[in-house]
Amino acid sequence: MRIVSLLPAATEILYAVGAGDCVVGVTHECDFPAEAAKKPALIRPRVDPSAAPAEIDRQVRELVGRHENIYALDTELLLRLQPDLIVTQDLCDVCAISGDDLAAGLSRFPAGNRPRVISFSPHSLAQVWNGIREIAEAAGCEPEGRALAQWLALEVSAVRQAVTEATPRPKVLCLEWFDPPYVAGHWVPEMVGLAGGVDALGREGAPSFRIQWQDAIDAQPDIVVLMSCGYSLERNINLWRSTKLPRGWDEVPAVKNDRVYAVDANAYFSRPGPRLSEGVALLAALLHPTRVRPDLAVRPDSVRRIRAESDSAHASPAK
Repeated sequence: MRIVSLLPAATEILYAVGAGDCVVGVTHECDFPAEAAKKPALIRPRVDPSAAPAEIDRQVRELVGRHENIYALDTELLLRLQPDLIVTQDLCDVCAISGDDLAAGLSRFPAGNRPRVISFSPHSLAQVWNGIREIAEAAGCEPEGRALAQWLALEVSAVRQAVTEATPRPKVLCLEWFDPPYVAGHWVPEMVGLAGGVDALGREGAPSFRIQWQDAIDAQPDIVVLMSCGYSLERNINLWRSTKLPRGWDEVPAVKNDRVYAVDANAYFSRPGPRLSEGVALLAALLHPTRVRPDLAVRPDSVRRIRAESDSAHASPAK
């Protein structure tokens, strides 16, 4: 079987269930496992991924406003690869190619020789686990998919059990973008709840959304988690250090108590793949370190505390 994955999470799933050798094409963002990055990339962004967050946001809004797609599909490469299966999504146009672009590419295939297309668009952890089963079945790895999904659900359940009686349950602000600020949605508020916290602004199962900085201050979170969508730990830290923070930010409980953390969002929060289970454990270790040992649940390169002394230096009027 020949498989094209148009979603980094799907690429991770395919490798995790043993179908990595069948993957013949990926996206420009498919970097886990490392072997995936060696496969031909069929997608390129129409925005500059190296630009500052505010500029990326402007470019995205401009493209959306003109009803143009954020990603371009290499249709000629897709035709040459001749896949039997394509895995894509319709959850977020900022995360992957649009359905219209893919449909246009598929129209170039002979009518009787078009690949099967699976759309993977979860809003919750249960839907992620179900998607793993569906993708594995389509790839001819049904037993491996069932086993992986069951194991991930058990791992998350073990974390939930470890913190189920923990009190108090801290308020957690999960920032998915900094300029302008967005709070994380879909499965992230659920992850916070499973880890023994209460999401301060996010809505379980709903998309991420833009807020004002004053909303973040008014929420008075006990913990802030910096998880810019699609970014690594180091890039999250660098972006946060360059973010103009509002007046009053240093009075937020999380800041006063040095409980602001940057994480590897790409690995453990942004992508709806197998590593979300590790993200739940990571959150639980931050929220309730006496119940979930950080040295067991958190990889050294996955999270870093952001000290408060640097925050006030970036203060600007609240917006």
